[in-house]
Amino acid sequence: MKPIVQISLDLTNIDEALETAALALRAGVDWLEAGTPLILAEGLHGVRQLRKSFPGIPIVADLKTMDGGYLEAEMMARAGATHVVVMARAHEETVKCVVQAGKDFGIKVMGDNLGCKDMIAAARQLEALGCHYIIHHIGYDERRGLAAQGHKMPGPLDQLREVVEAVSIPVQAVGGLTLEQAIRCPAYGAPMVVLGAPLTIDADAFKTADGDLESSLRLICKKIHSYDVAEL
Repeated sequence: MKPIVQISLDLTNIDEALETAALALRAGVDWLEAGTPLILAEGLHGVRQLRKSFPGIPIVADLKTMDGGYLEAEMMARAGATHVVVMARAHEETVKCVVQAGKDFGIKVMGDNLGCKDMIAAARQLEALGCHYIIHHIGYDERRGLAAQGHKMPGPLDQLREVVEAVSIPVQAVGGLTLEQAIRCPAYGAPMVVLGAPLTIDADAFKTADGDLESSLRLICKKIHSYDVAEL
């Protein structure tokens, strides 16, 4: 598939999220993500505002659904989301419910393997249950906690090739990637590149990073989009 750049709006204020989204789209970003902090702060209102402001743009609602899968997916679909996220560690019936809601309301389902002991097996199961995409995810707390204890910080590139090889659906890597690592994701067979904390968002304050974000994003998007699709 053609490389896709997705920006995660891990913000807690809808006005700042809309401003950042507009900037990102001008720079060449393809998809918007209503990050979990934004959904917690603004709920369905935040997704509706994104849809109203950016008609036709794919919007991922990072619900991290663990239960009540059908209702959560339905609510976000009606608010304007085109993609929702369900966790591999949820009961498989929850994943099935989200997938069914996806069919009923015309949205895609992204399965997230965060926190799974066997992340490769979790990716396979998510595909078998009907998810359309895999999110290979190393969590914020996990990364920071292990680093604080003096351990090597894990990252999603550690097993990315194995996850990509284990499934036949698109994979994206999430969790503490450096800018250089994010740009390299298509070379690992993961053409869906997510930019967020700490690349474009201040990871501690959950606000837009300082600096010329638009120019930086433009260069990043150009590099990612330049990958030869035939090589992916």
